[in-house]
Amino acid sequence: MRRYFLLIGFVALLFSCKKEETVFTDNDVPSYDEIPTVLVQNYVNRLYIDLLGREPFDDEMSAEVELLEDNALSAESRSALINKLMTSTTPLAGDSSYFVAYNGKLYEDMKARLIEGASEGQLQYYYFLYYNQAVADSINGNFTVYEILKAEADKVLGVMQSQYDLRNETIQIDEMARRMTFNAVYDEINMNSFNFINASFDDLYFRFPTQSEFDASFNIIEYNVPDQIFGQTAQNKPQYLDILLSNSEFDEGMIRWAFESLLNREPTSNEIFEMIGNFQDTKDFQRIQRSIMTTDEYAGFD
Repeated sequence: MRRYFLLIGFVALLFSCKKEETVFTDNDVPSYDEIPTVLVQNYVNRLYIDLLGREPFDDEMSAEVELLEDNALSAESRSALINKLMTSTTPLAGDSSYFVAYNGKLYEDMKARLIEGASEGQLQYYYFLYYNQAVADSINGNFTVYEILKAEADKVLGVMQSQYDLRNETIQIDEMARRMTFNAVYDEINMNSFNFINASFDDLYFRFPTQSEFDASFNIIEYNVPDQIFGQTAQNKPQYLDILLSNSEFDEGMIRWAFESLLNREPTSNEIFEMIGNFQDTKDFQRIQRSIMTTDEYAGFD
């Protein structure tokens, strides 16, 4: 009987004990209400500089910060601001529009990446150099040389025209890259076939060619001999560039460039995987920028 009452008491004690709560630390959900306004201002300032090439005016800063804070710094409010800076065609005092400024900045950034930031004055110099020589040869009846020089002038003109063609959506960003790597300015920066091949790989892919890639490319460009690169055959420089720019490594290179430019780091394999499929289909570079710029890492909220 004594054992029986002891057992009953033990069971009662067991079920009357309160379960101890386990508390996990360092697992808090970020509270954007605690983000100081100065960090929000820094974020807005950075967006304007990276997208438009200038700092926001005082009234722009006040309006953007207020809107972001009113929406608790949500990803949707950040994306809406970025989209406005990329696409708004509303006329602005002292500027044409955000849309025009954004496309102009992207054009300048691509020039900085591929042709060492050549100014419009430098491009115009090369254009008129070849154009005037072409005209002189046509007057002298040397129409073969005229066609060659006119083609060189047109290639430089195509570089300058690319910012307007991209803005008007008559070309995509891969065509802008092709024009910037196929002209006399790029050739002068990267003289001879050896330098051109290494530069084109490095500029577009952020790596140098393997020995087999280099050997095939050299045959194609230096000797106009048909050879294979990335499983496709080319026998001249335009065909070589078409292959480089239609390759998935170009798409990956654009993603790498965006991460290096905006976050000063390489993308992870997973980040590339998440972005590359859409970019291969659409060549929508704005989407890549928007994906990066809405993150806490870019905003400085982490």
